[in-house]
Amino acid sequence: MTGVLAGALACTALPAEARTPDLLAYLQGRAADGDGAAQLAARRYADALAATPGDTGVAAYAYREAVAAGDLKLAMDSAAVLGNAAPPDADLLILASAAAHHDLAAADAAIARIGKRQFGVMAAPLAAWAAFERGADPLPLLAAAREDTVARRFAGEARGLILLSQGNTREGLATLRAILGTGQASEDLRVLAARLLIGTRRTAEAKSLLTGEAAPIAALRARPGAGTKPSLGFGVSALFTRIATDLITGPPGPLPLTLAQAAVMADPANDRAKLLLGYALGRDGQTDRALATLAMVGTDSPYAQAARGGRIQILTDSGRTEAALAEAEALARSGDTVALQRYADLLMTADRPADAAPIYRRIIDKRESTGGEPDWSTWLQYGAALDEADDWPRAHEALAQAVKLAPDEPLALNYLGYAQIVHGEPVAPAKALLEKASKLRPKDPAITDSLGWAYHLAGEPKRALPLIERAALASPTDVEVNEHLGDVYWAVGRRFDARYAWRAAQVVAEDDTAARLAAKIANGPEPQP
Repeated sequence: MTGVLAGALACTALPAEARTPDLLAYLQGRAADGDGAAQLAARRYADALAATPGDTGVAAYAYREAVAAGDLKLAMDSAAVLGNAAPPDADLLILASAAAHHDLAAADAAIARIGKRQFGVMAAPLAAWAAFERGADPLPLLAAAREDTVARRFAGEARGLILLSQGNTREGLATLRAILGTGQASEDLRVLAARLLIGTRRTAEAKSLLTGEAAPIAALRARPGAGTKPSLGFGVSALFTRIATDLITGPPGPLPLTLAQAAVMADPANDRAKLLLGYALGRDGQTDRALATLAMVGTDSPYAQAARGGRIQILTDSGRTEAALAEAEALARSGDTVALQRYADLLMTADRPADAAPIYRRIIDKRESTGGEPDWSTWLQYGAALDEADDWPRAHEALAQAVKLAPDEPLALNYLGYAQIVHGEPVAPAKALLEKASKLRPKDPAITDSLGWAYHLAGEPKRALPLIERAALASPTDVEVNEHLGDVYWAVGRRFDARYAWRAAQVVAEDDTAARLAAKIANGPEPQP
């Protein structure tokens, strides 16, 4: 690194020797940026920008790294240096800051710029909330937002919330009910509207919106709390959260992170925005910041359970499995079905099926004891855990129960049929299960491979071959499928093709499987019993 920096300095014309540390700070920021160290990059860019406050080149890099690192002061300073050249999402942060500080002049200017750029679809709802803040009539601004479906949707949601904020409960509820559905956006809108109603002592009306058993809905219905008061910050945060929710599960990019940061800045009480910010940070590899953000969600929040679940997921994704298991176990002690399911699934991921199996059974028993409908998928997971824990007799019973509950579910049919083959049970009944699964889902490579393997074990390798070839084409890196393909090639006399398939499987196989494949490549497969 020393040589690189020296070369860069030698090739750079500096007006004064005092500028050298500034260039070093800039280059160190670029290096940290390349390494994905957002917080270090932001600090070094801040140093460079402080020394050369009008440098738009430094400001451009500083802005993006500041957003990634959560250094919102640096982001705002960088945006100010860039002026009209700032990225379009800079105005989202500027507006959030203005809303949080009740600076209507700055908010109006930011909304005007937003309306002229790529986020123009947000302009009408944002302008309406600004009008509400200053005591003007916001509704005409929303009536004009009819140019496309998205704009109409955002305007309708803002209209419903603003009507509730104005005390017009009946029309506000009617407006919201006309657009509410069953997805995540509608769940969030129910919570937002209920918080407004609770904040003005309209708890009964709030509870009329809180239908369903989604965890935040049920939690707010049981513990309404103090609610919230309407403001520009509330409206800005609600809209940014709405859009971030739609974007955050898509391809990674800076916009969901900026939206979530801005939503939290505009309304620090918006716990849903904190969940999104934690998720975005976790996906960006900023594990500690993600965990710290989720820790800001209070234990009395409707989103408390989701925040704890998010922490567990972030710990798991970052490779901190033992910490994730400890938190999941603690959460599961409540007996909550979602927490039990999460803990059992994590135990399976950690290769502890014997520990997972009784948790799945507990979920089954709890559902049955409360009069709930039996769930075939939990029986399937229970059977799979028992199978992986080498308890095939009990696994067989559980898997058979899953098929009994869902006789037309391809996943259950495939698991039971293939497991029966693996455990040496008669091929004919298993083949019947797999044939039915294949008819129900003919393009599923796992089912196609299972059926082909059943034909092979039944002494029909020529019938098996086209199926397993099709499965291998769809899943070229699947070790088991490629091993099956090699075995079937061998059975039909195509020895060269068999060894090629086994070598393909060997490339990504674990040690024990790789050793078995090496033996097949050398000597062919062992004769079937």
